[in-house]
Amino acid sequence: MWVLWALLRGRGSPLRRATDRREAWVALGALLLLVVGAPAAGWAGGTVADAALQRSVRAQHEERHPVDAFVVGPAGRKRFAGDPEGGVQRAARTWVVASWKAPDGSPRTGEVATASRPGGPGSPVRIWTDAAGRPVPPPMDGRTARTHAVLGGIGTFLLAAACVEAARRLTVRRMARWRYARLDREWAAAGPDWGRAGKGD
Repeated sequence: MWVLWALLRGRGSPLRRATDRREAWVALGALLLLVVGAPAAGWAGGTVADAALQRSVRAQHEERHPVDAFVVGPAGRKRFAGDPEGGVQRAARTWVVASWKAPDGSPRTGEVATASRPGGPGSPVRIWTDAAGRPVPPPMDGRTARTHAVLGGIGTFLLAAACVEAARRLTVRRMARWRYARLDREWAAAGPDWGRAGKGD
């Protein structure tokens, strides 16, 4: 509302400069972009991110399969397995040496990460493998994908708002420089005759 008030205030005043009107129009345009454009960009960014992540979730669930493995012993060293796709609850995982069967029935043994606390040798653990029987991180779940998409939309909104504000500031700064340069030219042109009004009559 203050932008509209600035546009309407003193419309007929001889002291109001054309640059004042242009700066007010720039501010109004920036306000409209912040109110309408930035949220639309955020929504579009979040929608695109959600569609891509949901495709990734479906692909991961098709490519990765849960397998029952059996603990052979503890891993040679303690490690932290962070899964950026798995969500917060899956970030901390325990490593053990386990044995399992590949899809073709061949036995496999190796170090695997499990979210559950494994028991002693012979205790079952649930792991995820790919089509070749290699251990892989668990697939991303839909809720985690949606959370990432929402964060992506918020990031897009903030980026769009920052770009609008930066463009507004840059435009107003250039308009101010142009106004001061014009004032300097007019002042320089009037300088030689300053104080000589009425002389030579």
